[in-house]
Amino acid sequence: MNAPLSSELLKQHLIDPEICIRCNTCEETCPIDAITHDGRNYVVNAEICNGCMACVPPCPTGSIDNWRLVARGDAYSLDEQFSWDELPAEKPIAADALALDAAAPGAAAPGVAAAQPAEAVPVAPGAIVPPWSAAHPYVNLYSHKTPVEATVVGNYRVTDADTDSDIHHIVLDFGQLPFPVLEGQSIGVLPPGADAQGRAHHARQYSLASPRNGERPGYNNLSITVKRVTQTHDGSPVNGVCSNYLCDLAKGDTVRVIGPFGNTFLMPNHPRANLMMICTGTGAAPMRAMTEHCRRRIAEGELGELMLFFGARTERELPYFGPLMKLPRDFIDINLALSREPERPRRYVQDLMRERAADVLRLLTQGDTYVYVCGLKGMESGVLQALQDIVAEAGHDWPGLADRLRREGRLHLETY
Repeated sequence: MNAPLSSELLKQHLIDPEICIRCNTCEETCPIDAITHDGRNYVVNAEICNGCMACVPPCPTGSIDNWRLVARGDAYSLDEQFSWDELPAEKPIAADALALDAAAPGAAAPGVAAAQPAEAVPVAPGAIVPPWSAAHPYVNLYSHKTPVEATVVGNYRVTDADTDSDIHHIVLDFGQLPFPVLEGQSIGVLPPGADAQGRAHHARQYSLASPRNGERPGYNNLSITVKRVTQTHDGSPVNGVCSNYLCDLAKGDTVRVIGPFGNTFLMPNHPRANLMMICTGTGAAPMRAMTEHCRRRIAEGELGELMLFFGARTERELPYFGPLMKLPRDFIDINLALSREPERPRRYVQDLMRERAADVLRLLTQGDTYVYVCGLKGMESGVLQALQDIVAEAGHDWPGLADRLRREGRLHLETY
């Protein structure tokens, strides 16, 4: 049952389709599989949801935190939720349901929420709080109903032209409209057109690839990293709606943007904080943003250590490879894992982490180290297993360390 008030009334958990950016965080986080989705909406099964709240803190937009007081027999079905373009208004509650509810032993007053379970703890493996010294993020300034228009001022391919991996670095300018962002946040892009049901396409989420003061410092702009999607994970051909739209944009074109989103995957601001960044493919976007912010602060001194594990199939398919190689070696410790480079053994980020176990352990056990993981969902378990093995083999308590890293906002996972 779903956040029960009594035997007759239900505080039903719903997801706002106007705000949701379909990032799948809620479904991955739910410990009892009460959340599911189709090609359009994410929905909550009232017959399964117990109101544990595990899905609420990780949601980057707040779309998950919506509730409706309904008579139990009038709970919204999955089919109804799948059909929504916006949340419905509150349903009037029949007088007989209110009367029965009031008569129930220990019933809460109509309209008063029951207390949430005291022991409800989010089960996400990463932190749900930002670093203590992170700057304050602004979120949800623009929604599906009120998007902001940005102008394309740059669109550059950042992988070699002779590879199938077509990844673009796209710079968007917001003119005089406020769009404050921080490294680690994301935006939503609304592609033009409609889906097979004739409804406008929902937003697609992209992490920022630029630091807080802009791709071009002092200008109201930002950048994102976009891979052109031409096939599904199983190799079937597909034309990614938003990725192809973005990759084909020309300078001067306009784009509808919503957001910003994200209030936990943020970098620390205090001096000498260490960053361990682990990514694959377009998961490099937030790492580029954080690295560039640190690079612009070199002259200020008092920077911590930066350690990067970056995975791709080949060097030619690794976005930003050229600029990455030009960074000073004493500024960032770069470790490239290439899984399809000719005449080289296959190596993944977790392999390089094990090879650098001593340095990984040294950073992990320092109180000023923050770990960021971003990339395809498949990398997450391998990275966490590598961290566990490195810590355990050195005789340390991994469960205790991992729990402390999460509670202190120092282990952040953003996989998709």
